[in-house]
Amino acid sequence: MGCSWFAGNERVTRMTTIAQQIEAALKTALAPAQLSVIDDSHLHAGHAGARPGGESHFTVEITAGAFAGQNRVARHRLVNTALADLLAGPVHALVIRAKAPGE
Repeated sequence: MGCSWFAGNERVTRMTTIAQQIEAALKTALAPAQLSVIDDSHLHAGHAGARPGGESHFTVEITAGAFAGQNRVARHRLVNTALADLLAGPVHALVIRAKAPGE
């Protein structure tokens, strides 16, 4: 658990799981009504980008008011922006299922 990287100006250490860090970043940035972060790393063992300890491949299912009136690409950009530091570090792959409330 000695892994660390920088998120903005703040050093982040793996005291929490990557899934918990994804959840926290999305809650802060998008205040979702619904959020599910699923670690799919076990499905990619042995593939490119997979790490021995897992926590490299995720699915995010998120419903947020910020997505209202936004197309799929814009929604994905909002999520990717919120997770930029994690995507540049420990996260290799991310599936995004983003909806606005009522969809």
